[in-house]
Amino acid sequence: MAYDYSKNKEERPEAVKAEVKGNLPNWLQGTLLRNGPGIFTVGETTYNHWFDGMALMQSFTFQDGEVIYRSRYLRGDTYKDNMAANRIVVSEMGTMAYPDPGKNIISKAITFLNHTVPDFTDNCGNNFIRYGKDYYATSETNYIRKIDPMTLETQDKVDYQKYIAVNLATSHPHYDKEGNTYNMGTSIAEKGKTKYIFFKVPADSAGETAKASPAIKSLEVICSVPCRSLLSPSYYHSFGMTDNYFIFIEQPFKLDILKMATAYMRRVNWASCLKFFPKENTLIHVIDKKTGKEVDIKYYTNAMVVYHHVNAFEEDGHVIFDVIAYEDHSLYNMFYLNVLKEQSTSFTMCVPKCKRFALPVQTDSTLDVGEDLVKLKYTTASAVKDKDGKLLCQPEVLCESVELPRINYDFNGRKYRFVYMTCVAMSAVATEIMKFDTETKEITKWREDNCWPSEPVFIPRPNGEGEDDGLVLTSVINSSPGESGFILVLDAKSFKEVARAYVNSELYMDMHGYFIPKAN
Repeated sequence: MAYDYSKNKEERPEAVKAEVKGNLPNWLQGTLLRNGPGIFTVGETTYNHWFDGMALMQSFTFQDGEVIYRSRYLRGDTYKDNMAANRIVVSEMGTMAYPDPGKNIISKAITFLNHTVPDFTDNCGNNFIRYGKDYYATSETNYIRKIDPMTLETQDKVDYQKYIAVNLATSHPHYDKEGNTYNMGTSIAEKGKTKYIFFKVPADSAGETAKASPAIKSLEVICSVPCRSLLSPSYYHSFGMTDNYFIFIEQPFKLDILKMATAYMRRVNWASCLKFFPKENTLIHVIDKKTGKEVDIKYYTNAMVVYHHVNAFEEDGHVIFDVIAYEDHSLYNMFYLNVLKEQSTSFTMCVPKCKRFALPVQTDSTLDVGEDLVKLKYTTASAVKDKDGKLLCQPEVLCESVELPRINYDFNGRKYRFVYMTCVAMSAVATEIMKFDTETKEITKWREDNCWPSEPVFIPRPNGEGEDDGLVLTSVINSSPGESGFILVLDAKSFKEVARAYVNSELYMDMHGYFIPKAN
């Protein structure tokens, strides 16, 4: 059976107790949040792209050996406006919304102006972000929506632009052990400059009082990196971070701002304004977190498209980082609903590869052109000096046909060994999840007939011994007749099943998730 990506999903806001098979460990206490698109047709209008669907949040709460499930639509302005009009009236990246033909000329003129200088959607259906003690649903626009992580109720609408001049921001921030959150966004043509801005939201230090200000109000700009093209900023979905550095990949997958401003008039979607330039190099920026300045060395590699960073760390004068890389931008096109519906064999997507880069951050200027400056013994990644003194960086391919990487986040920014991913090939649907050992290259998989698992999320055992001492959680869509979907719990070390909890409600394909321990 094929998964129907275009089918509207039903929410279950009331608590549903799951049927647990197996034994959940007593220490597993907390809530796994999941986010993804759920409504694709409103009235007689339909979204073109799966990513555009209106956000449907899910939660799996683990407490004392039981699992409670609920789901609820994010009731932002986009949801409310679409439902009130009974048609799609807010444009998304892959779907341009046009007014009802019966609207008067003034309404049509206002709609046109809103698309020339777009006021983006608050349909935050990609992930969740923690700023201080607050949790937000997020996509990649300047809007995020605060939510109650226990009830999934929608709360305040937050505009990044009230605190920082960014038009776009990632939905994959980083967190340090003090509770600070680090993120980055793009500032387009602000004061005649387009730049990428790194910022920090400090841990909430206002205590538990009800009147404590949201931590995002204390946002601090760390630094900015100038864009190599004023009106064509690079698209990016995530970035890397170590104890001392940020790693930003400025890839030749660019958003044409002028074309975007005229997209509505030309009756094309904003996604058509994204273009990949296969003959251009990919620039790799390494920024010192303390000084806010880039390291003196210039790094580049061949053209590629990266959505997800895996991890980054420092060792022996090198910054090492792992990413999931593509040779082109075909992934986005694969998720147009007409492509997914047809399951077209004529559509081809390049194979995603987990690649490791090694960047020397200190070099000897007397070294010869053509010399490889990477001195690490455990990787074949290279960084070769060219005639201009720049370093051409070629990666080591660790494995391929993988996506949605997650690690033991206690090892974020540190040398690590294990990564958990979905297995994908020429299909948008993952039928397996895997544990990959970056040292031995050993692969361990879980799969079951008629089952489609989501992004695997690692939960460390309190006071655990070893990087993989914990559990891996994944929600699984089950297409076997008469069987329910379930949340699967695997022992991370052996990758064997510990338990599963069947949910008497339809689970759906989503994107990313966030685990909140009960103590938080």
